[in-house]
Amino acid sequence: MGPRTDTSASNVGTQTSRGGWARLRAGWRAPRLKWPKRIAGGLALLTLVPLLTVGAVLRASYAGDPGDSTMTRGKDAIWLGHAWVDGRKSEADIAAFARRIHGTGIRDVYVHVGPLEHNGSLPASRSPKARWFLDAMDRRLPGIRVQAWLGDELATEGPRGMRLAEGATRARVVRSGRAVLDTGFEGLHFDLEPLHSGDPHFLSLLDDLGEVTRARHVPLSVAAHQIDPLPALHSVAGKLSGHPKWWSQRFFGQVARRVDQIAVMSYDTGMPLESLYGGYVAEQTELALEVVPDSTDLLMGLPFYHENKIGHREVAETTAAAVRGARLGLGRTDRARKNFGLALYVDFAARPEDWSAYRSGWGSRQ
Repeated sequence: MGPRTDTSASNVGTQTSRGGWARLRAGWRAPRLKWPKRIAGGLALLTLVPLLTVGAVLRASYAGDPGDSTMTRGKDAIWLGHAWVDGRKSEADIAAFARRIHGTGIRDVYVHVGPLEHNGSLPASRSPKARWFLDAMDRRLPGIRVQAWLGDELATEGPRGMRLAEGATRARVVRSGRAVLDTGFEGLHFDLEPLHSGDPHFLSLLDDLGEVTRARHVPLSVAAHQIDPLPALHSVAGKLSGHPKWWSQRFFGQVARRVDQIAVMSYDTGMPLESLYGGYVAEQTELALEVVPDSTDLLMGLPFYHENKIGHREVAETTAAAVRGARLGLGRTDRARKNFGLALYVDFAARPEDWSAYRSGWGSRQ
């Protein structure tokens, strides 16, 4: 038997064609789609509002006049690549480097002599021309202090790497530090990553290394992670991503009190715009100044390299923005501080415009 047909005006079937049924079905589904759309819109708004707020704060932090007194103190540093100690560089390179930094505030160079083995040892074969480099620097740049840059990957986020929890490993790191000082280096600079905030074994290592450097009357220096822009952000980021990018301000201060120099790696921030990056550096400078003792040199890192990757955009993270941000943070927090400088990362990736921005933005000793 075929379908029944009711011609009464009150019956839905008499009011609908094929298109009418489609509209009715669409109308029936609409309430089911409205709530997911509302939820998605709400989530987007919850995400967008904090991002806009953060952006406004960073832009405001990048505004203003840093003032003439926020210029070089002659306490700057630069990271130098391994080529200086493995035979790839010559006397001509040393002469060119001397000309490059003449008149700047650079006092320290961190030359890469590692990496350390995961067990903390350092084979002498890693830097066969170390003694030559030290002698050449002493001839060409007698006022520059040459520190040994030692580092390794830590096994904090994977199965491979150095394990600072092992006392024997820390002891070998200390012995490696003694060995490079015996070679003639005038300080120890450590960069161990990824180093999680609050690591007691790192603090213990610094205590042991400090005994060595104080006995030799040379500085102990570290490359430091950035500070939490918001309280406990490192904990939240660690739980969500497994990579707690930041240190707490408290831990940063604990490290700073154990060393003679602390250089903030204030790059690879993920900022999309130059103004936001400059504001971020200003905020980082202020946070660091609040907890670093006056007796410790605080250096803010400059991006002397050009690449685009997750976490770094070269059009945003510029030398000029970093210099201005550091000056703004210094001027707002501790304008008269003497033990303050900039650290340039890294020599082999720098372009002439980076050097120009550093010189013009931070000033000269001449």
